[in-house]
Amino acid sequence: KMHRYKELKVWQKAIDLAVEVYKITENLPPQERFGLISQMNKCVISIPSNIAEGAGRNTNKEFDHFLGISLGSSFELDTQMVISNRLGYVSIDDFEKIETELEHIQNMIVRLKQSLNV
Repeated sequence: KMHRYKELKVWQKAIDLAVEVYKITENLPPQERFGLISQMNKCVISIPSNIAEGAGRNTNKEFDHFLGISLGSSFELDTQMVISNRLGYVSIDDFEKIETELEHIQNMIVRLKQSLNV
């Protein structure tokens, strides 16, 4: 069955997170353009993208698979945020804001996965 991904709160929150992370990576040092900036932007885009792709699939099993990818990307982004913060590229305020949002999104993805009863 098809899910209306744009109606999913988790997709909406993941889109907001992507916009926030893009704003943060704009301020990272230029030498990180092909490193952390590229990686962080790729991961944060992967979160809502995989929710959307999974929602468009035919079965709950497929949806569950893409939610797993989305969750994995969220943990990758979390790791990159920790590194960026430790390097002094990301302020503690921005770091804590993103961490809180990420944790919330991760919990929502896990609950959505559980609701699919796969």
